[in-house]
Amino acid sequence: MPGTYIMQCAYFDAGQCRSCSLIGTRYDEQLAKKQENCRTVLSLDSLDPHTASTSTAEPSTRLHWDEPFASLPAGFRNKAKLVVGGTREAPTVGILDRGAQGIDLRHCGLYEPGLAQVVKQVPDIITEIGLVPYAVARRSGELKHVLITHSPDGELMVRFVLRSPGQVGRIRRALPDLQARLPGARVISANIQPTHAAVLEGPEEIVLTDDLELPMQVNEVRLRLRTRSFFQTNTVVAAGLYRQASAWINDINPSSLWDLYCGVGGFALHALLRPDGSPRDVLGVEVSAEAVDSARAAASQLPGAPSFLAGDVSNHLGKAGTPDLVVVNPPRRGLGPELPRWLEDAGVEHVLYSSCNVDSLAVDLARMPSLVPVRGRLFDMFPQTAHQEVLVLLRRQ
Repeated sequence: MPGTYIMQCAYFDAGQCRSCSLIGTRYDEQLAKKQENCRTVLSLDSLDPHTASTSTAEPSTRLHWDEPFASLPAGFRNKAKLVVGGTREAPTVGILDRGAQGIDLRHCGLYEPGLAQVVKQVPDIITEIGLVPYAVARRSGELKHVLITHSPDGELMVRFVLRSPGQVGRIRRALPDLQARLPGARVISANIQPTHAAVLEGPEEIVLTDDLELPMQVNEVRLRLRTRSFFQTNTVVAAGLYRQASAWINDINPSSLWDLYCGVGGFALHALLRPDGSPRDVLGVEVSAEAVDSARAAASQLPGAPSFLAGDVSNHLGKAGTPDLVVVNPPRRGLGPELPRWLEDAGVEHVLYSSCNVDSLAVDLARMPSLVPVRGRLFDMFPQTAHQEVLVLLRRQ
């Protein structure tokens, strides 16, 4: 049973990788601990120290927690972010140790089955193409990372992160062999990251295939990912997150909705249609123009006409009226002071906040006291770690 599952990992036992800090803990215990932490951090007392435990708030204004949305405890990751080490003849794919030497983690148990098979082939692919792994200590070599995304349809996006464009030709010439070896490879690219720094990717992307996008089927929505588009690492749990958001939005049934930090449009497109099938007035705002292009492409396959704008969220506030409901899905640092202040003052009736950091979420909630959290749910995107993804519905009081 998933609840009693205890993951075992030879890499962890050998001290080679300690990323999964909760390995050895029963999965149901992991979930319970994360849920309890969410309850504690987002409790009424924590958000407003003046209320204390004698609060007279009506039960309807208190935060109700739904059951946590559980993941598969292992075999759930749709992405591999592989640091390349070793030599051209014997490359490693995984992480670097403290001495900047490669640790090979090609048999990591977190990858979903189709991705796991691809990761095992990556060292041979590196050797066959003739790419030299980048040696951090000597600042020599070319290949820094291999980044792979795997879709529910078994298709792939494969990105080779290089120090310079000098080796792009090798990958281009190897493209037919690569596509034969990896028949699901829809997008293959070279990313150029020239700086000697712990940075995953650089500003220049050279797409080598005709296709620019990887389709990701999530529930009834077919999202489109470009090379630097963000998408959740756990497809099954992401689908559950979007379904829950859609259900809560349909309970409210707003006429107009904004999705701020919309990325490739996951929340906006799942909220596009009312329960009767008619489209809502939906607007998505995202700083990444590439993500906005992807959202627009996905929207073109759906009924309705959502709008997606590229730009900083703060530049849009106050320029197009006030929607009935706002969805926010910020980075780990949270919303910052400006957006909560606007949400507090603008009269927005409902806010749906998707957070990957419960501590920054608590800070943001304290900045908009008129918007009270009434429903919450934990989504376990990253089993075996303490990471907590939380969806909270706020209602104006």
